[in-house]
Amino acid sequence: MTSMFDLSGRAALVTGAAQGMGRAMALALAEAGADVLAVDRNGAGATNTAEQIRAMGRRAAAAATDVSVPTQVRQMFERMDQEFGRIDFLGNVAGESIMAPPEQISIEDVEQVLRNLVIGRFCACQEAGRRMLAAGRGSIVNIGSLASITALGRGHIAYSMAMGAVAQMTRELSTEWAGRGVRVNAILPAQVMNPGLEKRIAENPRLRDKWLSGIPAGRMGDPSDIRGLAVFLASDASSWITGALIPMDGGNLALNGSGSVGPGSTR
Repeated sequence: MTSMFDLSGRAALVTGAAQGMGRAMALALAEAGADVLAVDRNGAGATNTAEQIRAMGRRAAAAATDVSVPTQVRQMFERMDQEFGRIDFLGNVAGESIMAPPEQISIEDVEQVLRNLVIGRFCACQEAGRRMLAAGRGSIVNIGSLASITALGRGHIAYSMAMGAVAQMTRELSTEWAGRGVRVNAILPAQVMNPGLEKRIAENPRLRDKWLSGIPAGRMGDPSDIRGLAVFLASDASSWITGALIPMDGGNLALNGSGSVGPGSTR
């Protein structure tokens, strides 16, 4: 019997595929059978990911794209058409933020964060959605954050505004498209280790303990944690799941702000 998680014969586009969760997602989809267009502003990194996918025996291509620029997003979908002639899954992972206190951040920086994390994601959803609606099927996953539904403080104002928009965009697109065969979900990670977080911890080592105090699982996230969830949402195993905001957080969202971790813990 064919596995309901089998992605053989399907084509996926993953942004942010040079490193971190984007790279982990792209490789996991390929391991499950998908062909992949690996996209990143870091073209060399995207190419490296594509080479690893080809080594698995899958078809793969790479595109150097700045997702904050809609013309470049449209060009990457033209590349998808040329390389694969279809799209079954979109992983919207790429996008950077700018941190600053809300009383100090410039409007220009807020606009840039919205371009990176909202406009770029919407443009990709729109381009993928048009193709998927024509085919009558498809799955889109937007990477949001726990900041999509909770507040982080520490200068995250622009990031949280953008991620809140990603959550509502996901729900709206799901509502509009579910009846025509296109599913749209979001994954909301807590702190997943990446070069940016590592730099912040190096600058302020107390941050690690602060973050861990809110994660009952007792560890930071790793990019590989997204692998199974990505394959699940791309596959027929999740055929009746759409409009969902799925935490990937080691229990962080479930923990009350005044709660503690473990029997007798004072953390």
